[in-house]
Amino acid sequence: KNKDGSTELLYLGFNQDHGCFACGMDNGFRIYNCEPFKETFRRAMKGGIGIVEMLFRCNLLALVGGGRNPKFPPNIVKIWDDHQNRAIGELMFRSEVKAVKLRRDRVVVVLLHKIYVYRFSDLKLLDQISTLKNPKGLIALCPDASNVVLACPGVTKGNVRVELYDMRKSSIIPAHESELSQIALNLDGTRLATASDKGTLIRVFDTHTGDILKELRRGMDRAVIHCVTFNKTSDFLACSSDKGTVHIFALGDKTAQASQGLLPQSSSAADAAQQQQQQGNAAEGGEDGAAATNNKSNFAFVRRLLPGIPKYVESEWSFAQVRGLESTTICAFGQDPRTLIVVSADGSYLLSSFAEPGECERVSYARFIRSAEEEEADDMGFQRQPDAAAPGADTPGAAPAAPADGTDPSAAAPPAPPTGADVGGGEAAPAGN
Repeated sequence: KNKDGSTELLYLGFNQDHGCFACGMDNGFRIYNCEPFKETFRRAMKGGIGIVEMLFRCNLLALVGGGRNPKFPPNIVKIWDDHQNRAIGELMFRSEVKAVKLRRDRVVVVLLHKIYVYRFSDLKLLDQISTLKNPKGLIALCPDASNVVLACPGVTKGNVRVELYDMRKSSIIPAHESELSQIALNLDGTRLATASDKGTLIRVFDTHTGDILKELRRGMDRAVIHCVTFNKTSDFLACSSDKGTVHIFALGDKTAQASQGLLPQSSSAADAAQQQQQQGNAAEGGEDGAAATNNKSNFAFVRRLLPGIPKYVESEWSFAQVRGLESTTICAFGQDPRTLIVVSADGSYLLSSFAEPGECERVSYARFIRSAEEEEADDMGFQRQPDAAAPGADTPGAAPAAPADGTDPSAAAPPAPPTGADVGGGEAAPAGN
């Protein structure tokens, strides 16, 4: 428990379409709908849940224990059917699980130096990838049914490995000179966004060619990047950091930008200097028509003539910002293409609009973690789902021990097809293709 008696938050993450987010708590997990904001489900457990990975909005989730009193060992992934209130499969490893990603036909598990890819329907091991030390569990998995694309750290500092499984193609993208801090794929897996531990630049690449498409500048000073995310049409990208600001960048070409109906921003050396001082304040509108554009120096050509000129003159700055955030945050674009959802570790939900350049306008705000008294009062109006499965139901059998080299962990029981129960408020998804 926290000092005020409130439940401790151990995990925070969106589902694949960003319509819901899940919270792992020291006493179970909860699911929230993003728009409109609402708690849709909570499962009470006698122990902490450190990872809650949803499968869109269906009843299947991947759970890993966490916190001071974990519900499950941190080296085991439970494939949880919440309709049955029990695990229907598990994967056991020799070391702590750092992250889990799901799509309808894959389960991806991240360890410190290894990534395992399984078929969802029977938990058969399909691939294993060696990585550089990956304590953050960096991984990106495209959710689109037509493409199976995975991005993860390579074996060299700053490199990203991209697996295009449908094309049977693997490539290495040298994204940064320093350690990676975040990676993200867009909806169809054609674009990759990366950030380094310096936290000053976000780079966007074409996953098929490895070409760099954009270089976006968050600021001039170092920062810890918490989240990088694309919108559904890849016209915008947002990133959050420990500086308390979420930056929104325009990615599309002039045609795509014009379709957004947003005003451009002037770009000059003075604007760039102002951005450096104020970490991305928006400039005034320009005269080139209604299009969302990032600030970019008019003097970028000077660097090509004088290589000693700092590289920030070529970087594009954010055109909209959400400010005043006080804790670790993750973000996602809303149903309206001009809205952004920010969820914070302090238990706050914020929906903002960037219909105009500059500082975003607050649309709605709510809290989903409150004091013990508030939680108790809330529980009176919300039926909590207890951890009341039949004895042994949440552990359908001890998983066979992993082989000596720690590869090819096996499933205790294959996951059954979803029963149609709805955890997040939508339709059930098939377990495999």
